[in-house]
Amino acid sequence: MSKRKGGSRRRTRGELTKPKSLRGKLSIRRYMAVYNEGDKVVLKLDPTSNEGTFHARFTGKAGTIAAKRGNCYEIRIKDFTKPKMLLVHPIHLKKC
Repeated sequence: MSKRKGGSRRRTRGELTKPKSLRGKLSIRRYMAVYNEGDKVVLKLDPTSNEGTFHARFTGKAGTIAAKRGNCYEIRIKDFTKPKMLLVHPIHLKKC
């Protein structure tokens, strides 16, 4: 029996690249963003920061903020019919 190929970042080359002019730059406004409970947000991975990332299959999903935990936020999303909770750093979030 062979082992499964790849990890959680498999097939994300296009998703996790920035334009050449923006590479290495970190948006301080998004890094320090403050959200309140009940805010609607969209998940968008920022490749400059590795902390508080979520699995790439949830990119583009919309959810609501349930609570703040440390520097990250608990996001409630629906994966088809199953409700899920993700811990995400604010740099990977955008307001709806």
